[in-house]
This record gives sequence, structure tokens and C-alpha cells, in this order.
Amino acid sequence: MPFQGVYTAIVTPFTASEAIDWAAFEQLVEKQIAAGVAGIVPVGTTGESPTLSTEEHDQVVAQVTRWVNGRCQVIAGTGSNCTRSAIRTTRQAEKAGVDACLLVNPYYNKPTQEGLFLHFKALAESVEIPVILYNIKGRTAVNLETPTLLRLIEACPNIKGVKEASGDLPQICEVIQSVPPGFAVLSGDDNLTLEIVEAGGHGSISVASNLLPEAVVALVKAALAGDLEGAHAQDEALRPLYVAQMLETNPIPIKAALAMKGWITEQYRLPLCPMSTAHRDSLQQTLQAMGCI
Repeated sequence: MPFQGVYTAIVTPFTASEAIDWAAFEQLVEKQIAAGVAGIVPVGTTGESPTLSTEEHDQVVAQVTRWVNGRCQVIAGTGSNCTRSAIRTTRQAEKAGVDACLLVNPYYNKPTQEGLFLHFKALAESVEIPVILYNIKGRTAVNLETPTLLRLIEACPNIKGVKEASGDLPQICEVIQSVPPGFAVLSGDDNLTLEIVEAGGHGSISVASNLLPEAVVALVKAALAGDLEGAHAQDEALRPLYVAQMLETNPIPIKAALAMKGWITEQYRLPLCPMSTAHRDSLQQTLQAMGCI
């Protein structure tokens, strides 16, 4: 199963009482499918997975998979800094019928490269579905180095891709040049997506596509087709959103933007909280200038 194109790292909408807003969630999923995304990635960082209970996590994965019903791929975020916990969650997602699982570097406990190898190997071997690794040093304090990734690819045939959000473009290019044919390298940073695809990457797991899925799909399609002029034009138009969605910790700005659009209630679970007034004003001005609201 190839992994290519735009995968939306979808938010988890909450009601004012902090329950999951299933009605708003389903509408977001439908908007993504209508826009032509390759897949949806629930319960990742953007989906506020750290503040979901185990039961809620399983419910979101199962419900999104039912809603999608084969119309695009579903890649469930099932990583953890506890290998045993991640195995349980990954197996549960496999039972729910997802197309693949996304496994983030273990965070806070800072394993060695050997620890990363053993962790991801244990996870990959616990299921039969494809797994995609997620390298994001900024949030996990550990970097999945290229030699370790290559060891894992050789040891585990179902490791089919990596979401690269290290922000280290030379390393990402090294990965693209080193991995075997058919192995997907997906951008985890909207602002680097075009450069990564130009270097031979296969698409993105995007935050911006929550709000503007058609535009992000058009960007990646153009880049994959070699239409660099069209891709650069799309990228330039999206850059104000890339900047705005990083005004505060993801997913605070993108949820605020979706609320300004009228698609969700702006509700978070602590320790995430609403944007400062200054940042909110800046976000609103950006969205108005872009014609989003």
C-alpha cells in the first residue's frame, strides 16, 4: 500500500464541557474526504492525544475508521514513551481496521539509538499492518538517526514510511536518498513540505490542511507531478497560515482558526489553553487577509 499525498493530522473537537464533539468531528472528516486528501491521521499531536483517555483514544480511532469507510486511508497515532502501552494501542487500532499506525519517538525518557531500535522493532512486530515512524526531536528530545532508521527498515518489513518533523533538511534529504524504493518519506512540517517533496519526498502529514485541505492537496499534487511553478505559487499563498499556526503551541492556533471559521467550538483540555489576545488578533488578521474567514 503506497503512502503518498496529503494526510491531515486532524484536530479532536471538544464541546464546551470538554467532551469529544462527535458531530463536529464527523463534519471535519467529511470536509477532508471531499477535498481529496490521501488520508486522515487521528489522535496525533494535533489531535491532543496526550489528554485523551485510553478509552477515548480507542473510540476516536474506531469512529474515524467507520466514518471514512475506505474512502481514504486512516493512519492512527498510537505511539507512546512506554513500549507496552504503545503495543496495546497499536494492536487495538489494527483491530479497528486502520490502514497504518504512526509511531512517535518515545518522549521525555530519551532512549538511546539502540533503545529506539528495540522500541520500534517491538511495535512493528506486534502487528501486521504497516507502521510509519514519526521523528520529531523538538517535542521528544531524541532524534531518530538515519542509520537507526535503515536498521529498522531492514529488520521490519512492515515499516513503510517516516514522518520527518526534525526540521533538519540535510538529514531529511539523507533519509530520502538512503531508503529503499517504495518507502514513504512524509513531511511533518508544513513550511518544509515543498522542499521535501522537491527532494524526492512523497507528501505531508499536514496541520494546515485542517483549515485549507484543497489548497494543501493542490500544492502537493503539483509538486509530485513536477509542476514546480504551480507548487511554489500554492506554497507562497499558504505561507501566512504556516506562520500563524505556529504563533503558539500546536494545535492551539489551528483549533482557534477552525473555530473562527465556524467549524468547531474553540475548546481545549488543560494544559493547553486559549491563545493570548495579541496572538488571536494576529491569527484573525492573517485569516481575513487570506480570505479564510
